[in-house]
Amino acid sequence: MEKNLTHIALFAALIAVLGLVPKIDLASGVPITAQSLGIMLCGTVLGAKRGALAVLLFLGLTLAGLPLLSGGRGGLGLLASPTVGYLIGFPVAAYVTGAVTTHLKANIGLAAGLGAALGGVLVLNGLGVIGMSVMLGKTLPEAALLAAPFLIGDSIKAGLAGLLTQSIAKMRPAALLSRA
Repeated sequence: MEKNLTHIALFAALIAVLGLVPKIDLASGVPITAQSLGIMLCGTVLGAKRGALAVLLFLGLTLAGLPLLSGGRGGLGLLASPTVGYLIGFPVAAYVTGAVTTHLKANIGLAAGLGAALGGVLVLNGLGVIGMSVMLGKTLPEAALLAAPFLIGDSIKAGLAGLLTQSIAKMRPAALLSRA
């Protein structure tokens, strides 16, 4: 139990640290950040439940007002911003990523990469598009066009998540809780 709590807290901190990488703001008001890589790694390394819990801890701290999102953003006001769909999608993406990584009986790098692509790219951006559509008063196709620039970067991050997870599996297999 204590080991699980430690991993959850460490991965919540990893997401926050990845927010220190300078963001790139898009016209939609949703920035490109490295934090989505942290969401993917929560799932690929910790598994579905622990990964989602790490993200929920991060979100709880952020919504409580800590400036943990890229650019130093935090607080309940985020729930009324164009990023709300992404915030809601964070724990769902980590869960889906972890579930695919755990249950896909393939090479760990491939399973993690596919899990990250499904959860961290498709699910996360799907929920993000819905949030942008609602908050910006746009149709779903219009919001999807605003989210399109994220797909290339998120796909690269999914590949990185697969490679990093495979490296962890080789160097410290006991640390890979998604396959424990």
